Amino acid sequence: MNKAPEHTDPVQREITRRTIVSFTIFFICIASGIYLFSRLYSEPQSADKVQPTLRKVLVANEKLFSLFYSKTRLAKTFKKSDVAIKARVNGGVGMEGTLDTVIWRLKVVRNPGDTLILTLNDLKALPKTEVVFDFKCVEGWSQVTYWGGVRFSDFLKKYNLVAQSCKHYVGMTTPDGTYYVGNDMPSMLQPQTLLCYELNGKPLPQNQGYPLRLIIPVKYGIKHLKRIGTMFFSNEKPADYWAEKGYDYYSGL
Repeated sequence: MNKAPEHTDPVQREITRRTIVSFTIFFICIASGIYLFSRLYSEPQSADKVQPTLRKVLVANEKLFSLFYSKTRLAKTFKKSDVAIKARVNGGVGMEGTLDTVIWRLKVVRNPGDTLILTLNDLKALPKTEVVFDFKCVEGWSQVTYWGGVRFSDFLKKYNLVAQSCKHYVGMTTPDGTYYVGNDMPSMLQPQTLLCYELNGKPLPQNQGYPLRLIIPVKYGIKHLKRIGTMFFSNEKPADYWAEKGYDYYSGL
C-alpha cells in the first residue's frame, strides 16, 4: 500500500521563502555597492580633486543645510570652567614665521580699487564679545575653547559695510596668500561669529592666528581662518583651500 505524500509545514515553507529572498536581496546590494564604488572610483577627478558625482552630493547637502539654516540658531555654549587648559592647534598653513602688529594690517576690499585698511587697535575699539563653545575639527576631535573679539556683524555696521553684507559670501586670506577660505554670509552674520584677537583672555598665540583670526562656531575648524590678512565680499564662491583638496565647501555643523 502506497504512503500518502508528506506535506511540508506551511510555517517552514514561509521561513525558507523569506530566507531565500533575504539572501538574494543581500547579495544584490553587495554586488550593486561594489559596482557603484568601482564606477565612482574610476571617475576622473575634477580640478578640486573630487569625483564629479561626490561633488554633486556635497553641493546638494549644502543646499539642504542652507534651506534649514537660521542665524538665530546659536551653537551650544559652556562655562569658562569647562575650557581646556591648552587649546589644541588645528594646522599652521599660512602662518610660517612670526608676525608683528607693527606691520600687520587688515585689508578689507569693499569694492575693486576701494580697500579699507585697519589696525588691531581699530578692532579693539569696538565692543568686545566672548564665546565659549565646542570647537570641532574634521579630523574627529573637539575641544571646549574660550575666545574674545569683535562680533562680525558689529564690524560690518561700524565700517558701513551694509552693501557688502548683502553679498552671498565672504572670502578671507592670510597675509602671504597661502591659506584662504570662503564662508556663506548667513553663517558669518550669526551672532557668535567673531573677528577674534584673544584666547583665554590673552592675546592670540602665534600658532592660533595672531593677531587676528576667524571664529565661526557653526562651522568645522577648517573654516576658522587664522592670521587674517585680507577680507573681501562676493556673490560667487571664493576660493577655499580645503575645498580644493576635496573637502566639503560648506563644512557646517
